[in-house]
Amino acid sequence: MDVIPNAFLNLRRTHGDAPPAVVAPARSDVVVVGAGLIGLSAAWRLAQAGRSVTVLERDTVGAGASLAATGMLAPVAEHEPGSDPLLPLALESLSRWPAFRDDLQAAAGLDIDYREEGTLVLAIGRDEVERLRFRHDLQKRSGLDARWLTGPEVRGREPRLRPAVTAGLFCPHDHQVDPSRVMAALVRACLAAGVAIVEGCGVEALDWSAGRVTGVHTAQGIRQADTVVLASGAWSGEAGLLPDHLALPVRPLRGQSLALRTTARTGTLAHMVWTEQVHMAPKSDGHLIVGATVEDCGFVPGVTAGGLYALLEGARRVLPGIEEMAVEAIWSGFRPTSDDDAPIIDALAPGLVVATGHHRNGYLLAPATADAVAALVAGGALPDYARDFGRARFASPPRRAFA
Repeated sequence: MDVIPNAFLNLRRTHGDAPPAVVAPARSDVVVVGAGLIGLSAAWRLAQAGRSVTVLERDTVGAGASLAATGMLAPVAEHEPGSDPLLPLALESLSRWPAFRDDLQAAAGLDIDYREEGTLVLAIGRDEVERLRFRHDLQKRSGLDARWLTGPEVRGREPRLRPAVTAGLFCPHDHQVDPSRVMAALVRACLAAGVAIVEGCGVEALDWSAGRVTGVHTAQGIRQADTVVLASGAWSGEAGLLPDHLALPVRPLRGQSLALRTTARTGTLAHMVWTEQVHMAPKSDGHLIVGATVEDCGFVPGVTAGGLYALLEGARRVLPGIEEMAVEAIWSGFRPTSDDDAPIIDALAPGLVVATGHHRNGYLLAPATADAVAALVAGGALPDYARDFGRARFASPPRRAFA
């Protein structure tokens, strides 16, 4: 069993792909800070538009949250009280996923395991059923496709679930991808488009001239650019990089997850399955991913006995077959979470764009975010669907939280 602090299966180990050692140009049209899902997606779209792009990563590709994620594309199951402002962006991005998938797979020559079986949200006992009814009513009022299932109907779709499962929701349009495959494909697509990816190159400061950002300072020297895109995830809110008047309300939320190896004997799930405690995502390579805790503990890495117990007990409560599954990997990562749990996509200053704070919806929101960043760099304005997600919404008096 592997204890992997920030990733499920190492990008190099699973796909044999890693960014080559490069000497990045001293100047690019765009420097992207952060080689996670959002940074690489934006870099790829910018390169497709003809920009010269350099991506600088403080650690390794995907080391923050992107390789630690489950890969959920689930705007319906995620919809809850207070999240109405985020819903149009989530649905817009989901609608862009098929084209994003096709473009990415063609550019990379890799399959990203895009699965369309839908998502089941389960309830056990009266209290959970009442809360699920409340969620279903909210989904119906929002015009979402979520179908109420009785316990027998749920088990008809997933016969390995416990008989104690009382009811469920079926969300047919909530899909999933395999994060390790998506990240490997993004690396290949970026390199094929001419993007330079530099790992182990942290950004220490922004380079300013006459009120405009003109590049970044790193231990390897200054990298000049017409535009800097800050996409460093949970680290986007760290003090020092941005001046106080541009500080971002972004913090890390640690999530612990694990991977179980399924066999013909243990069986697996056909759908992504959610409960109030965990979510379980079956992958085509035979893994069942169980995630994820939500811990507001700063940048404290690693896994804990309490976290793993919560995951295993939450999964076992509905799927007894996990008792026979081998635990193949455990890991933790840091979600980039804003003060209202919604992304920040904005131009903070001339030459400075930010795309961060995606919380647990990074994979869902990646296509819309990448396209919004490309539009902002090209034309100086966000597309309509992204205009409510600027930094100004955190000004006093505060807006109601999105989630």
